[in-house]
Amino acid sequence: MVFLAITPTGLTEALRLAADSGRSVWCGSDAITEEDYGARKEKGLSRFIYPLGARDPLILEGALDTIDQHHPGEVVWVEAATPAE
Repeated sequence: MVFLAITPTGLTEALRLAADSGRSVWCGSDAITEEDYGARKEKGLSRFIYPLGARDPLILEGALDTIDQHHPGEVVWVEAATPAE
């Protein structure tokens, strides 16, 4: 299983879950800054150089395709949140 975090909060939760399981976590550039990403020591954390927060279907499809290339056949859990009311 691979986690795809969209927000900073989702990234924090995915990293917490991945720490217990050794799973990989991917995120967009809007979930963690390049500087913070470079300072992280977690194994299995990957960061796209573009944001995912707009949840554009084509961008998410591309991100999922990239993850599949690196983790073929694995289930990908994508962060989802209910829209703000």
